[in-house]
Amino acid sequence: MNSMIRTTVLLSLLAILFVLIGGSLGGQIGMIIALGFSLLMIWGSYWHSDKLVLRMYHAKEVTPSQAPEIYSIVQRLADRASLPVPKVYIVENNMPNAFATGRDPAHAAVAVTTGIMKILNRDELEGVLAHEMSHVKNRDTLISAVAATIAGSITVLANFAQFSLIFGGLGGGNDEDGGGNLVGILLMAILAPIAASIVQLAISRTREFEADANGAAMCGKPMALASALSKLEGAAKSSRVDVNPSTAHMFIVNPLRGKALASLFSTHPSTEERIRRLSAMQSAV
Repeated sequence: MNSMIRTTVLLSLLAILFVLIGGSLGGQIGMIIALGFSLLMIWGSYWHSDKLVLRMYHAKEVTPSQAPEIYSIVQRLADRASLPVPKVYIVENNMPNAFATGRDPAHAAVAVTTGIMKILNRDELEGVLAHEMSHVKNRDTLISAVAATIAGSITVLANFAQFSLIFGGLGGGNDEDGGGNLVGILLMAILAPIAASIVQLAISRTREFEADANGAAMCGKPMALASALSKLEGAAKSSRVDVNPSTAHMFIVNPLRGKALASLFSTHPSTEERIRRLSAMQSAV
């Protein structure tokens, strides 16, 4: 399933889910309000989801003079992949990680944290950036950013449902009008966060394997990427992270690794398997 079809499916799911939640919270009026809100979210998700994610992490765009090493790597990889050079952002965060976003290669951006620049050498950093550039080339970035926006929106609705449950629902408890259905509200309050995770899981884990393989071929250093993944996995297990769960799928390594319930909904394959595949690529060279 290509990225545009997956995006359409996710956005349709967003509209349906919003209408169902709106109906549970406020009957017909709630459904109408939710439909309008979902249409607004669909428009915003397609055109502005990348900006929302970058703003969420206070990412700052940098120039070649401000980050010469990162820029030289990105430019080299873009040339090798016949891609436009994406914008480069740096996130002031000790969590070592990276992600790419943008609705298409012409509007792409790659972001790295200050933490990742501290623990990886140049070859490892090139492997990571090649992985992210592969997401750009494969057009995974749109679906990732849209999924992050949808998951975040559903979480907000779940919190609103819980708030409405406390105060008896929007319909004042009159089930004949379809509003204030406490059972429906309770179900939505419980199921909406799970739905958010399902939306993230709709992004096939195979995209990470593909980005690893394509990235390793792009930079020509499979074991540099493997080494980077090993370091990042170790940091994810031992470091305290400040990450919005709705965006965890966007990072090269799941930043919530080992964080109890969050790890059950991981959108990433195991790092061990990713390293094994990269090692096999190196052996085949």
